[in-house]
Amino acid sequence: MSVSTSTSVSSSQSQFASGSKSSHAAAAAPKPGVATATKRKVRHVPWTEHTLRQLKLVLPGAAITYYLGTLNDFWGIIEGNGGFWARLAGFGASGLGFLTVTLFLYVLLTPWLTGEEPDYQTWRESGILSSVIPVLTGSIVVGWLLAVSTLGQWSPMGYVKGTIGVSAFYALTFGLLGLIPVPKASRKRHD
Repeated sequence: MSVSTSTSVSSSQSQFASGSKSSHAAAAAPKPGVATATKRKVRHVPWTEHTLRQLKLVLPGAAITYYLGTLNDFWGIIEGNGGFWARLAGFGASGLGFLTVTLFLYVLLTPWLTGEEPDYQTWRESGILSSVIPVLTGSIVVGWLLAVSTLGQWSPMGYVKGTIGVSAFYALTFGLLGLIPVPKASRKRHD
């Protein structure tokens, strides 16, 4: 009796039989769960479709941020309206936001800076991305939490509106960052 399992490699599907009595078929079929060293095909999205996807983040993010007055309240905290600890927390959230944007731009510009096209899907195996992406993720999470708690504690927004406002501002920021075109890697020649 033969069991059929399908595995997705790149964007095509390949099928193999496992569990058959033939040792040749068992040797030729990869084991389930074992990754094969195959180059992944990158799917390019048309510019207009990509822009529309990003605008789905930018427009609502900008509207909600403006409507709630998130930036005005946050700026008031930075100016010292909530006291020393509020200002310190505001500067901390701003610093983590700046770090997030800087690391995000670094990841986007990696092909241009290094001359090699990184495989973002297997970032754990990349020397550069495996160290940058965990720091980027941490700065996003901790920065968001600090901004929400700062607005919730020391602004008239409170925690619910603060959470919505910070989330909308993050959506706006990531939507705008996503509109930046990714440069192609320039192949360096080794002579």
